[in-house]
Order: sequence, then structure tokens, then C-alpha cells
Amino acid sequence: MPVSPNALATWANAITTLRLLLSPLMIWLIPDGGAGSWAAFALWFVLCSTDAVDGRLARRHGTTRSGAFLDPLADKVLVLGAMFALVSVDVFWIVPVAIITAREIGISVYRTFAGAKGISVPASRLGKYKTIVQQFAVAAAVCPITAHRATWLWLWLLWIAVGLTTISGVQYLWRARAMAAEVVPNSDATAVL
Repeated sequence: MPVSPNALATWANAITTLRLLLSPLMIWLIPDGGAGSWAAFALWFVLCSTDAVDGRLARRHGTTRSGAFLDPLADKVLVLGAMFALVSVDVFWIVPVAIITAREIGISVYRTFAGAKGISVPASRLGKYKTIVQQFAVAAAVCPITAHRATWLWLWLLWIAVGLTTISGVQYLWRARAMAAEVVPNSDATAVL
């Protein structure tokens, strides 16, 4: 049954909220020293899988404004929280995590300002891919099998995530600039950037 775009209580939002609420537990489970943890890996797998489930439910029953806000928020809290936890235990280097964080905050702020001006900045396919690669980088860093024996794997995934994160951020801004020019054809499109 379709839901109203203004609905708050939907199954998709319930799953997203659960993912958001369980993020601190995930961050707490990341072991000191980066030895890997089956509990952290299992919870990470479940939380990342629920991202696909709530997305499927939202597409099936209708997206909501609250879901459009909550889903990216839950993704960012989960991924960035886990990445900073891995930085704090000397597994991830701060530089790639800082680059990813700067892009995520920058695009979120831009979306807020663009939305206030009536400009939509929808998620791109590349943006979805970067989230998946970020999730795989964390998964490889917390999985006991790859945490120490295949450090190259999570290191490469982390830097690929940095590349995709940067490219998708530029892509968002490029598309938003083009949309701004269409929305306000008589004004300077750079004014909203």
C-alpha cells in the first residue's frame, strides 16, 4: 500500500532508525589494535544489508521526506563513525577518512542550502557505489580474516572509496549547477554555489 510522502511511521523508516540507533554499538565493537572481530563484522554486515532492505521497501511503498533525510544520515553516521573508530585504534589513516568526511559534510550542507532554494540534488549511481565501497573497506578492516592478513585489501578499498567519494562530490555539484541554471534561467547559476 502506498504511503504519503509526509509519513513518518513506515517500515523503511523503522529499519533506517534501527540502523541509526545501532551505529554506536557497532562503533563500540570495533576492537582496539585492529585485530578484527567477528561480532563487529557480523553487526556491520547486518547494518549494511538493512540499507538495501529499507531502500527496497521505500521504492515499493513510496518514498517519504523523512526517509530521504534519515537514510543518508544513517549511512553517514554508520560509515563515518566506523571509520573514525578505526582511525582511533590506528587501523585507518586519518587523511583518507578526513577527505571522505569533508565531502560528506560538504554535500550534505550543499543539499540543505540547495533544497531551501528549490533545487533537488538526488543521489547518483556513483554516489551509491562509493557508499558500497566505503562499507566494504570497513568490512575488510574489521573482519578477522582480512584485518591483518590482507591489509592491502582494505587499504585499496579505502583509497578507491576516496576517489569515488571525490568524483561523486564533484558530479553532484556539477549536476546541481546545471539544475540551478534551469530553475533560475535569468540569474547567474554560480550564485547558488
